[in-house]
Amino acid sequence: MRNSPRRTRPGRAQAGPGPRAGARAAALCAALLLAGSAAPALAATPGTTAATATPGGTAATGAKATAASAPGGTAADAARSGRGALVSHQLLYTLEKPGDVATWLTDAEFDAGTVRYGVDAYRLVYRTVDPHGRPTTASGLLVLPRGHEGRLRPVSFTHGTGVHKDDSPSMETGGFLPAPPVTYASAGYAAVAPDYLGMGLGPGPHPWMDVPSETTASLDMLRAARAFVSGTGRTLDRNVAVTGFSQGASAALGLARALESGEDRWFRLGALAPVSGAYDFGGAELPALLAGELEPKSSVLYAAYTLVAFNRLHHLYDSPGEVFQAPYADTIEALFDGTHTGPELMAGTPATLDALLTGPGRDLLADPAGPMAAALRTTDDVCDWAPRVPVRLYMARDDEQATVANTAHCRAAFARHGVAVPVVDLGAVDYHGSRHLGSNVRATTAVVRWLDSLR
Repeated sequence: MRNSPRRTRPGRAQAGPGPRAGARAAALCAALLLAGSAAPALAATPGTTAATATPGGTAATGAKATAASAPGGTAADAARSGRGALVSHQLLYTLEKPGDVATWLTDAEFDAGTVRYGVDAYRLVYRTVDPHGRPTTASGLLVLPRGHEGRLRPVSFTHGTGVHKDDSPSMETGGFLPAPPVTYASAGYAAVAPDYLGMGLGPGPHPWMDVPSETTASLDMLRAARAFVSGTGRTLDRNVAVTGFSQGASAALGLARALESGEDRWFRLGALAPVSGAYDFGGAELPALLAGELEPKSSVLYAAYTLVAFNRLHHLYDSPGEVFQAPYADTIEALFDGTHTGPELMAGTPATLDALLTGPGRDLLADPAGPMAAALRTTDDVCDWAPRVPVRLYMARDDEQATVANTAHCRAAFARHGVAVPVVDLGAVDYHGSRHLGSNVRATTAVVRWLDSLR
């Protein structure tokens, strides 16, 4: 979600970099990417245009390289299905020098203290599978450091919740959404940021908080990135640093577990650093939301998104009127179709959960059973394993959207598997009135410095 009165399309040059300074209504709902309020498209650096930049070779060449060199996971299955095959690529923008990146990040209100390289940012479209295992396509952002030759260590960054398809890293050319990948690339890493299924240029609705499909989309984005990078004369290192924010923190854990279990023949897990996640969505996040412990309007939007998105995959109800109050039952599902903006969701939803939910709707969230309970078991086991690599959990005290109990539960789950995971409290951070969003801003450079220390 975002608050910008007008939406900027990537690839269309405008005068000058930096985010628009327009007002952001209800900034506290920023985890639904009201923070993605937008930045204008960067004017392309002379000599580089989206139409002509093809460092990865042709799309056909990239697809062939992926199928040949990164069959994964179920490695043979991925190769046969073409998962990770590159469909297309497009240069979105170039920041030639470290100083250009520093200015860009400062305009986005991110720390520029780790910048060492200029960057090139590309949108990749690639083949993957939907939640039912059927072939589909997805898009994502790949940001590479300029002048860094040879082997690049990849950092996979999975972003926080969005509702419009453009609330995705590859669909913005400035501001909150692409700032973490740009930060990682400018520090010398290859930043790989999937848009998720149904976001960016992906077809259909987004299966929100569906960790299995977030995992496959993230893994296949890594495969597509490897194919693309090979066409630049460079290679991606096998060890992947995995991080993500909010919704993307759970997605990061899903990807990390897949890499650790050998679901790709090339990539393996190198480090793990999720930020402010809802790791125990059913056991911590939903209870806090229903108890009124979190920001009210955000809670309304998350409750609505949960029921609508989970119903699409797990059939929780036959009619919206069973779980949503009138008049919202008639309109709520359409608001989450990927074409509606943050302001439209703000206007189309009530201020309180009592005005949104029927009794059965509240009960479904408070005391899950049947398909809802099964769906939550998938979201809530993301920390129920034993990583064999360095791990840190990042959080911000008094987070108004992701209760900090999530992080405590995740740490305890790792401890039950014999893994002692440090928790980094980022303190009283703030980004436009949101500590939740502020944690993403501060954690980004903190993760870079931690990864640098592991080299």
